[in-house]
Amino acid sequence: MSGLRLFNTKGGMTEVMPRLAEVEADVQGLVEAHMETMLGVTFLASEYVIDCVEGGRIDSLGIDENGAPVVVEFKRGTAAGVVNQGLYYMAWLMAHKDAFRNLVRGRLGASAASQVLWSSPRLICVAGDFTRYDAHAVREHRRSIDLVRYRYFGNDHIGLETVASVTGPSVGTKQVRRRAAGLPSARRRDGAMADLAEAVDEALLGIGDGVTRVQRKQYAAYQRLRNFACVCPPQQTKLLVYLKADPRKVDLVPGFTRDVTGLGHHGTGDLEVQLRTPRDVERAQDLFRASYAAA
Repeated sequence: MSGLRLFNTKGGMTEVMPRLAEVEADVQGLVEAHMETMLGVTFLASEYVIDCVEGGRIDSLGIDENGAPVVVEFKRGTAAGVVNQGLYYMAWLMAHKDAFRNLVRGRLGASAASQVLWSSPRLICVAGDFTRYDAHAVREHRRSIDLVRYRYFGNDHIGLETVASVTGPSVGTKQVRRRAAGLPSARRRDGAMADLAEAVDEALLGIGDGVTRVQRKQYAAYQRLRNFACVCPPQQTKLLVYLKADPRKVDLVPGFTRDVTGLGHHGTGDLEVQLRTPRDVERAQDLFRASYAAA
């Protein structure tokens, strides 16, 4: 499977033949126990009962690395209607923001609850497989939706593969793209830095399939389910990019790359890349690709 990410859950060996879970609850429980590692989502609640006329239970609720609320729905095999079911729960969630804030406050504190990114709610559907109708349906909705196929490999490994990933409405003109990425217009700051920021934006969006961009005030996050790059607004002479690439596996170059493990900064990632010229963007391409692959 292309783009398959394999997670070792017990430390054993991997069998060759993939298989489905015995029951839906097995895959749900496993992903919930490792949700941050697998999906980049902090787990908040399981089987969350919603208060509405029809009733219902949201399989899992979480909040992602950028503060966006996340609904996760699970199906053991291929099941029609999982996307529509998830969208129904997302609509309920957006109409009951206080309930979600209270959940976040109880688990993560008041600060996290006050910074929920309501502009970018997400739906993640994890299933044994999806039909072509599912993949088409997600592209017709103006929501951030990820379809993720799972497989067990033996008793100790689970593989996740993104089948389809869409975000909100696309942006067209360069000026709008700069604003969407949190990048000031050329009229407001040095033109060279604005051009550099646009080049980084294009490089990260075009690095592979399934890349979406989420805007926060302090940074723009580029996701492949999980963040793989975070770009801060340009400084006077440089642009800072934070990557998920492991700094211990990188030959650090003073003035270009820096290990920021344990150091506070906007966005996510332990490898800081400092970009000052178009040449630096070219030098950083391998690091961008390594971080994308790691996510």
